[in-house]
Amino acid sequence: MPRIQPLDYARMPPDAAAAHDAHQSVGRITNMKRTLLRSVPAFDALMTWYPLRDTVKPFLGDRLTTLFAHAVSSETDCLICSTFFRRILIDSGEDPDELRMDEREAAVVAFGRALAVTPHRMPDAVYDRVAAYFSDEQMVTLVAFGALMVATNVVNNALGVPLDDYLQPYRKQAASVAAEGIGAHG
Repeated sequence: MPRIQPLDYARMPPDAAAAHDAHQSVGRITNMKRTLLRSVPAFDALMTWYPLRDTVKPFLGDRLTTLFAHAVSSETDCLICSTFFRRILIDSGEDPDELRMDEREAAVVAFGRALAVTPHRMPDAVYDRVAAYFSDEQMVTLVAFGALMVATNVVNNALGVPLDDYLQPYRKQAASVAAEGIGAHG
């Protein structure tokens, strides 16, 4: 049950409706975004996720960007974000529960998981392992992207933002049931 209901477009104040309309060219308007639109500054802050994602993609690549965001979201137990990234992985033909990764990818995923669990104290071994692959500038961007991912997860978890209907078939439980042949997976 959501702690704060997502806004319906018809009931949005003018500034929220303007932010909503402007964002439609960037991405889908989800329950999380409709909840954030109750505070346009909060919405604007968390929507900087998109430019950060676009900044890490050139050095991570599409797949590893998704793996990193999925790792952060899975570790924070964010139903919305972990399911969102499961959808991307499943739709690209991967099994998010049985990922095949090379050493670089494994280092980035381990870093994302550690960032989600212990952002106040990053283990040197985890940091050094991932930092061996990236420049100082890239590491700053990767940490900022991960931190914004954590912030997004915190908002979803703290406010009980409901999972969007289009993501329901990708929930970990739904995917497990489908794999057992008990349910349908779409």
